[in-house]
Amino acid sequence: MDDLLREFLTESGEHLDTVDAELVRFEQDPNNETILRNIFRLVHTIKGTCGFLGLPRLEALAHAAETLMGRFRDGLPATSDSVTLILLTLDRLKAILADLEATGTEPSGSDDDLISALERMAEGVAEAPVQAAPPEPVLPDPVVRELKPGEVSLDDLEAAFLAAPGPDESDFALPPPAPAPVASAAPKAVAQSGPAQADAAKPDAVEADKAEDKAEPVRAEKAEGAEGETAAAAKNQTIRVNVDTLEHLMTMVSELVLTRNQLLEIARRHEDSSYKVPLQRLSHVTAELQEGVMKTRMQPIGNAWQKLPRVVRDLSAELGKQIDLVMVGNETELDRQVLEVIKDPLTHMVRNSADHGLESTAERIAAGKPARGTIRLAAYHEGGTITIEIADDGKGLNLAAIRKKAVERGLAAQADVDRMTDAQVAKFIFHAGFSTAAAVTSVSGRGVGMDVVKTNIETIGGLIDIATTAGRGTTFTIKIPLTLAIVAALIVRAGEHRFALPQVAVLELVRVDAGAQRVEHINGAPVLRLRERLLPIVSLTGLLGQSAPGTEAEQAGFVVVAQVGRERFGILVDEVFHTEEIVVKPMSVKLRHIPMFAGNTILGDGAVVLIVDPNGVARQVAQGVQGSGGHIDADADEAVEMADTKTTLLVFKGGQGSFKAVPLSLVTRLEEIECAKVEWLGGRALIQYRGRLMPLVPADAAITIKSEGTQALVVFSDGERAMGLVVDEIVDIAEERLDIEIAADRSDLIGSAVLRGRATDIINIAHFLPLAYDDWARGLKRPEQISTILLVDDSAFFRDMLSPVLKAAGYQVVTAASADAALAALEADPKIEVVVTDLEMPGRSGFDLVAAMRRAEPRLAALPVIGLTGAIGADAVERARTLAINDLVAKFDRSGLIAALAEIGAGTVAKAA
Repeated sequence: MDDLLREFLTESGEHLDTVDAELVRFEQDPNNETILRNIFRLVHTIKGTCGFLGLPRLEALAHAAETLMGRFRDGLPATSDSVTLILLTLDRLKAILADLEATGTEPSGSDDDLISALERMAEGVAEAPVQAAPPEPVLPDPVVRELKPGEVSLDDLEAAFLAAPGPDESDFALPPPAPAPVASAAPKAVAQSGPAQADAAKPDAVEADKAEDKAEPVRAEKAEGAEGETAAAAKNQTIRVNVDTLEHLMTMVSELVLTRNQLLEIARRHEDSSYKVPLQRLSHVTAELQEGVMKTRMQPIGNAWQKLPRVVRDLSAELGKQIDLVMVGNETELDRQVLEVIKDPLTHMVRNSADHGLESTAERIAAGKPARGTIRLAAYHEGGTITIEIADDGKGLNLAAIRKKAVERGLAAQADVDRMTDAQVAKFIFHAGFSTAAAVTSVSGRGVGMDVVKTNIETIGGLIDIATTAGRGTTFTIKIPLTLAIVAALIVRAGEHRFALPQVAVLELVRVDAGAQRVEHINGAPVLRLRERLLPIVSLTGLLGQSAPGTEAEQAGFVVVAQVGRERFGILVDEVFHTEEIVVKPMSVKLRHIPMFAGNTILGDGAVVLIVDPNGVARQVAQGVQGSGGHIDADADEAVEMADTKTTLLVFKGGQGSFKAVPLSLVTRLEEIECAKVEWLGGRALIQYRGRLMPLVPADAAITIKSEGTQALVVFSDGERAMGLVVDEIVDIAEERLDIEIAADRSDLIGSAVLRGRATDIINIAHFLPLAYDDWARGLKRPEQISTILLVDDSAFFRDMLSPVLKAAGYQVVTAASADAALAALEADPKIEVVVTDLEMPGRSGFDLVAAMRRAEPRLAALPVIGLTGAIGADAVERARTLAINDLVAKFDRSGLIAALAEIGAGTVAKAA
């Protein structure tokens, strides 16, 4: 195959891929002349080149498609059938090009079916305007219409031909007189021709097309001037390089990096500094060269997405669904080798989202969703990796069906499945042959594909995760390395050997020994207590069979905390050396069956070490290696965190050295006053604070206000009033999940919790406020109409904090810990006249509660509601307005809540009047 034909195949393949995507865009936006002009130009270029190279079959097909698109350019509306016909033509062109590339000659065959269909469609749509055309008027000007964008007159074409350089420019110095009348008469003849005259003028039109293609650079130069010259210069700066050349260059750079690492290792061992400066320079140059070569291998991920609009269009027609494809981050770059591996998995996952994820149009409308479903592709850089998200707004995974299928296939016992989180259950779809589809279709349902997707992604050191919500959709998150050639790794020692751990999976390092931070055994499984959580531990020597199970507690060293997907675990090693950029070499064929290792590399001292595969270790942890019966899944952690949101607390000592805490949001200021400034009136301690008298209240009966020195105060204020809570010492500010483990029977305490590893009393600030001002909670007029309030909050802390405040304001309070409990209370107690609910509860939120109330019987639907929220954003306001929520109040705004209730009470009185 000669170079010219090879170049033609490459460019034609690129052109057809572009036309494929552009046609789908044109179908959605048929009035976009820019898209149509681009499609027409590309097909015209393919047709002209085929004619030049003597490829009649390709030329005939391209010409028929170009004719139909020419009708589009003349104003013919693009229909779905016509676009489908052109797409089928493009598929045929691609098949012929593939045969041409394989054999070097154009394959024999007939394309009359497509050509005749294209011609019939073009002629059929063109007949209507001819029959309805009025008699042609006699025009004085030979040009009957303005030139469309991209068209030029024959005069300009002639001038372009004459200006173009030839073998002998003197031959073209004087323009021949003969073409002049033809050039002036041709437009008139074509413009005023009937069907017969148009056929007669067809050869001239073909010649004009060819001339137009040849004269395009000259026209651009005339029309754009310097801009055209810049574009030409930019074009000359781009060259095509064989992939093998780039691979060889990358290999040489990798060897250079290894040599650089060896020189740096030698420099660390010797104190002679004479060659350290040039060595540092060599290191910088090597790094820059490595970065430059890596850029030559980088390609935008949009290249892998290019065929997806066509795939989604075809699936939309096949499945009878309306589907929109949204692509974000097309320009995100990653290694060419990685790109080739993920193309097929991405296509398969998009097909699955269209078939399994999105509901039918009727089902979406019945569920209150837009008729058109959306599949969203997003790619972005995140911490040295590429994150790709494939999300749909469909029905989500049927977790109940997955649980049932997993038990039926013997993948897990019923008891184990019942204990699994939703995210763990969702991962069953990655097992070979696993499918919950009721019927097998041409798109999916055979249970083949998702296991291959997971295998391909893990082969390149990536990982895949699932997040699904019933009725809202599913999101697949893929994390893959930027490149497979050179990665940053942590060099560790386990036993007598060194290993490399990819740094992208490492979260932190923890030193362990026989002291406070040590490895323990629970039910025979080694674990590490890390920040109040149990972290499963595997020993690297134990995985290799170099140490007996159960000896981890006696082993001192380091725990490398790693995370793969949502799973977090620790790898116990003896020693940690340093981080190093390593060149990844593939494993020997004889060792590739070992799942723990991803490859090997050569360190700076020349030693060959194995690269540990975090995915393989995670699988070993999950399977219970070394007696580990289970492992921590970050889904469980996230579920706990969702159930109990973190609260920022002020921790202080108050009475007999005990630790106490109060929500920081309630605190106005922290003060340290001179004890000499404390005054006593009527047995009460006061201090002049910012021009007013502020009462001082001890936080505990055991606290005595000092008579000399300084005294620590926690100041609470409401408008012009302020109270100073006397404490022994301000300790810390902690952000923790507040879990009241022991409820208190004292009114000054809500209960006790563990904060930073210490038992801490959580004080009830509502107890101390009336001690400072008898009427603090009675500042507003007592309500006369509203007497019973339903307070809904999943946190016992907030229920216990707000209940005394509401009772002090004169309300009867009924509490509920969830939306379901609140609905039950509303149905059981007809005296409830207003609902105060937290809007951000896990599970069924406060918004879900209000929506259920509005759909219920008239009494519940008409109840006023006040929403409590941590942050009042635009989305919350809009949803509150939609659900007719009377007011939104910040969670710690006690006075705002009382004021909102007073307004509702006033409104009720007005209506009654």
